[in-house]
Amino acid sequence: MDRHPNILNAATNLLGVCFFILTGLRLTHSTAITYADEVAWVAALCLLCSTFLSYVVIRSERPRQWIERIAEATFFAGIGLLTVAVALLWQLY
Repeated sequence: MDRHPNILNAATNLLGVCFFILTGLRLTHSTAITYADEVAWVAALCLLCSTFLSYVVIRSERPRQWIERIAEATFFAGIGLLTVAVALLWQLY
């Protein structure tokens, strides 16, 4: 069975990075002074959707290119938002 290159592994790893940022902000009590946690939550939601959709594409018996395109779009949105969250953190410290 042919498998297309997918983004499942990268999306799950970046989802872990989002949770690491959120945990670090919570432990340092910095959630009230920056928008990085809100941006990281939205990035985590995008990456979670991308992970789910990528898994659906892998498990599908028929090619579902439209789901794959949505998974890629949410993946790139998550990367962009994660970059913004890190930039906000950089500005904070």
